[in-house]
Amino acid sequence: MKRSQINQILADAAAFIAQHGQHLPGFANWSPEDLVARVRSDARQIMDRRLGWDITDYGAGRFDEMGLFLFTTRNGDLSERDSGTGMLYAEKIMISRRDQLSPMHTHVHKVEDIINRGGATLAIELFGSDDAGNFAQDRVCTVACDGIARTVAPGDKLMLAPGESVTLRPGDWHAFWGEGGDVLIGEVSTVNDDLTDNIFREPIGRFATIEADVAPTHLLVSDYDDWVTRG
Repeated sequence: MKRSQINQILADAAAFIAQHGQHLPGFANWSPEDLVARVRSDARQIMDRRLGWDITDYGAGRFDEMGLFLFTTRNGDLSERDSGTGMLYAEKIMISRRDQLSPMHTHVHKVEDIINRGGATLAIELFGSDDAGNFAQDRVCTVACDGIARTVAPGDKLMLAPGESVTLRPGDWHAFWGEGGDVLIGEVSTVNDDLTDNIFREPIGRFATIEADVAPTHLLVSDYDDWVTRG
């Protein structure tokens, strides 16, 4: 993805979030230079817990067809997750555009509530897993939608209207997209680890490869290691 495209996606996303009465934390507005300076002084947690802006096209280069906008507002770390004490939760804001696929995947550890916060309908395609946790074309998936048990046939779709949610656990294979328009999504989960905890059905990447045609408006979480350690 070109950096100019990413900059535009960030601006459009911020406007869409504000349109729905939501607000991002103050560090969302930091310039790259400000973020680097603060991470080196009093905001190391932003880098270590990978808080902030995130854009992915899953390495396919077709963001409009397959991609996702995310902003991680809070997150525990893996030591807390593994010890079972401390900050055991995470939260994200996401935008799934109309017919923009987030491809079939599951998680090794993460349990997540996916919440339609506003906009159009959120479509979620579901499959179960085999006894080893692998994708199973013929297994049903039983989930909770706002506390109500739902058993979904393989490949059937949940259609979540604004305000509705689903709880997904490891082994619940899912893909999603905006149905009929763009959707503002909330994610409340156990500790999030995008480096190792995402298992995709197809061999695709989690992060985009970026072409630096212009300077970044804001850094993505995938920029942090390079920008903070350089110089």
